[in-house]
Amino acid sequence: MMWIDWNAHRFSGGALALDLANTVIFRQAPERAQDRFSNSVEVERFASAAASFRASEWGSVTFIAPQSQSGHLNLLELREAINRLFRVAVLEEGFKAQHFSDFLQLASTVIGSGKNGDGVILPPFARHRALSLSAGAVLSGLNLLDPSRLSRIKICPNCHWLYLDESRNRSRRWCDMAVCGNRAKAKRHYHRKGAEHGL
Repeated sequence: MMWIDWNAHRFSGGALALDLANTVIFRQAPERAQDRFSNSVEVERFASAAASFRASEWGSVTFIAPQSQSGHLNLLELREAINRLFRVAVLEEGFKAQHFSDFLQLASTVIGSGKNGDGVILPPFARHRALSLSAGAVLSGLNLLDPSRLSRIKICPNCHWLYLDESRNRSRRWCDMAVCGNRAKAKRHYHRKGAEHGL
């Protein structure tokens, strides 16, 4: 079995909630779609990598992957709710009431069932030493509801991942210039050369 390389590109979303949504690739082409969490071991590996790649959002934290089948299924349900909520918000410039309600209901269940004796604090002010991956995704998602952050969420035109554009003039076009940006440049070059040679 090949393990997924949870590298910086896999965390191009810029926020844990968006990175979680992006664990399904090729969403725009269902016949090609791949769920990176189909193997529950990858959820643990994602959680471990997220603690490192999301340090700018969370500081020093350990994300705990769900340990039961029901917890795994709940995380997948939360992931899909986050994807629907923010993807439609980008495409339609506003939330659908049902999507917003679904997310808030799941958020309430996750936070209410957690062991948050020290209270719940949204990033970047969080000082959690350990947090369930689901709770982290919920708090990250709630933080994205701020209009100043929500307006910066985009959909990559190459891979269709959600990402947070934190550039000063909001000019970032790709989730990851080194991957999707270069692929798009290569594709344009190929078509231009083909046109020049009458192909």
